[in-house]
Amino acid sequence: MTEYYYTPNPDVKHQEQSWNFDLLGNQFTFTTDNGVFSKRTVDYGSRVLISNVAISELPAGPVLDLGCGYGPIGLALAKKHPDRQFTMVDVNNLALHLADLNARQNHVDNVTIQNSDGYQSITDHFAAIITNPPVRAGKEVVDNMITGAYEHLIDLGRLTVVLQKKQGAPSAKKLMTTTFGNCKVLKRDKGYYILESTKRA
Repeated sequence: MTEYYYTPNPDVKHQEQSWNFDLLGNQFTFTTDNGVFSKRTVDYGSRVLISNVAISELPAGPVLDLGCGYGPIGLALAKKHPDRQFTMVDVNNLALHLADLNARQNHVDNVTIQNSDGYQSITDHFAAIITNPPVRAGKEVVDNMITGAYEHLIDLGRLTVVLQKKQGAPSAKKLMTTTFGNCKVLKRDKGYYILESTKRA
């Protein structure tokens, strides 16, 4: 199967569509297509994540949106915090094309968009790593996104993850606690958990 949104080149019949959505007080126009996650609206989990990440409380440094899809999380946060640099990565080349298009059409220029399978192409260290992980890609992929964050965060950097309870939020919380020595639930909303760990050297 090649059409899944978590593969490099989803084999889909293209059907681009554009729609408007308000995030953090800014109006966005998103262009999406078949072969990307949540193509008709910004999914509820991403919305809860966006509204509960405290970017202004982070140490100085860039922010990584891991598994950015067509870009709603990274672009919403980057537009709200123009003084901070954001890196947005995904394994899906179609999603990256759309994220780049969405950055340009919404005039968000403090972002770098690049291909990376998890942390494979990541060399920088970040003040925060934010992810709505691709649960359908499997537990191993999600777990690697959590455990790999530690070495890519600066001291006092934070990993913030959204997961549904039924999609493994409790086990992710345990893994984050094991990896970082801490994990708190920032928010519970309609079955979604916003989990956050802080790296303390």
